[in-house]
Amino acid sequence: VQLQASGGGLVQPGGSLRLSCVASGFTFSQYSMGWFRQAPGKEREFVASINTGGGGRYYEGPVRGRFFISRDNAENTMWLQMNGLRDEDTAVYYCAATSADPRWWQIEETDYWGQGTQVTVSS
Repeated sequence: VQLQASGGGLVQPGGSLRLSCVASGFTFSQYSMGWFRQAPGKEREFVASINTGGGGRYYEGPVRGRFFISRDNAENTMWLQMNGLRDEDTAVYYCAATSADPRWWQIEETDYWGQGTQVTVSS
């Protein structure tokens, strides 16, 4: 099983980034997918999730309206479009997969983790 995240980088406040996560080694379409992030000195936290079919999307409060999660089951790929980035969005972003309900995804319910990609928002 592999989840390969990419797309992180350094961006100024107000800028945008698009993260990608390519999955392999499991049946992607049967898992809800999501993004978590971990800032220095803080615990890993939920950012956004999307259900197996892509019709249900769920967001942490501070990113709602700025971030957009999507997936393509034919391409085994998930994305996180991040707009209006703020200093507090700086973190390592992790893609993940779960067989649990994506609406109330707890970290311990994660089946698979990808490696992180660093997002730094700074002027």
